[in-house]
Amino acid sequence: MKFTATQTGKLSGPGFTARCVLGKGGVVTASQKREGDGASPAGVWPIRNVFFRPDRLDPPATSLPLVPLKPYDGWCDAPEHPLYNRPVSLPFTASHEKLWREDHVYDVIVELGYNDDPVEPGRGSAIFMHVARPNFEPTEGCVALEREDLLALLEMMLPDTEIEISF
Repeated sequence: MKFTATQTGKLSGPGFTARCVLGKGGVVTASQKREGDGASPAGVWPIRNVFFRPDRLDPPATSLPLVPLKPYDGWCDAPEHPLYNRPVSLPFTASHEKLWREDHVYDVIVELGYNDDPVEPGRGSAIFMHVARPNFEPTEGCVALEREDLLALLEMMLPDTEIEISF
């Protein structure tokens, strides 16, 4: 099963269509993607895990692997670090993202299998599908949807589901 997110602001697949937003840097080919460019990488990406805030919602209904977030969870975005584009525990001395956020953007995070097998330093990290900001502000390279749409999508997804990011 595959769902496709486009620059026109639509994520669609079998029996599903929803508004989405991509990176503020547009969509670039995976070979052009660089850490910090704000672009979403074009391509077809598998789903790895679904992280969620257990203090804000029950475990999402899905057949995908679920990981409850903890306040000390982070994601390394330092290209020179051996744990680049991997989950880390905070405090963490290298550059990183906090996954336990005050806003609701990371209440549900779908980890996309971008630049992870193998990891190439500097080619981009933390490419997720997550909750959109209320005004659908562009992301730093992720795919974002309304929370209810993301939860509905998770119910439909199977372990072999892929997300395509296209121009």
